[in-house]
Amino acid sequence: MLAVLAAAWSLLAAAFLAALLLLRWGARRLGAAGLLISGLFQDLIRYGKTKRGCGQLPGWLRLLQVPKRWFTHFYVVSVLWNGFLLIWLFRAEFIGESLPSWIQHMHHALGRDSQNSEHVSALLVLLLLWLHSCRRLAECLWTSVFSNGVIHIVQYCFGLGYYIAVGSTVLCQVPANVSNGKELSVQICWYHIVGVTMYIWASLHQHRCLAILANLRKNSSGKVVNLSHNVPFGDWFESVSCPHYFAELLIYVSMAIALGIHNVTWWCVVMYVFFNQALAAVLCHEFYQKNFSSYPKHRKAFIPLVF
Repeated sequence: MLAVLAAAWSLLAAAFLAALLLLRWGARRLGAAGLLISGLFQDLIRYGKTKRGCGQLPGWLRLLQVPKRWFTHFYVVSVLWNGFLLIWLFRAEFIGESLPSWIQHMHHALGRDSQNSEHVSALLVLLLLWLHSCRRLAECLWTSVFSNGVIHIVQYCFGLGYYIAVGSTVLCQVPANVSNGKELSVQICWYHIVGVTMYIWASLHQHRCLAILANLRKNSSGKVVNLSHNVPFGDWFESVSCPHYFAELLIYVSMAIALGIHNVTWWCVVMYVFFNQALAAVLCHEFYQKNFSSYPKHRKAFIPLVF
């Protein structure tokens, strides 16, 4: 049943919510006996510049760190995997070919029926997800300037699996018998247009914010001159510390709209993205406040005027 997928994403969301609550309140209640557990927890949830909040790591823990620039691998995997799924879905929709047997077995296990209105929605969202991954890969390669920050190997492996899982989740919204013989234009709905419009808007702002961060480490000619951290200004940075995380959330919300708004499974994915990005935003916000005494006090961490 699709309820299994929704439950899995809900559990992931709950795990990140628990991590966020522990970060904000749980650490205060841990006694001396919990210092080791607290250190392991902090090491697991933090990455990049926020790792500085963990203090000096034991030697064995340092062996479990990989460069943060390996974020690029996430998008390589996503472009390849979701591009592969997209090709199969395009062939099924436009040529009338059947989906591979392993996909049909997955659909059968999930109890999918043939709802024609979902065909173009899932195809569109998978295309948006693939384009998002292509853009993020390009930004990692040619826009972002990575420092010597690190991420935990568990986070790295989780990130690789995430982009495989999220694309597979989209595919699971498609009936196994995809071809329905109708013209694509007949299936275009108002929520597809709204979703795509919101997706483009959020993507443009995310790119601008990532470019602002990268330019903090470049001179006027575009040459990288330092790897230090500074306070960013401009675009959505005027309202929140991590507008690129907020834009990521909006991108997933736009996909939920493009899927027809009522898709419970994808809203569970959105809920996971919300708590995942909120945790990262709180850690970054904390870093800015601790390291820059003149940091703008009106800025929120994640959502303008709210959180």
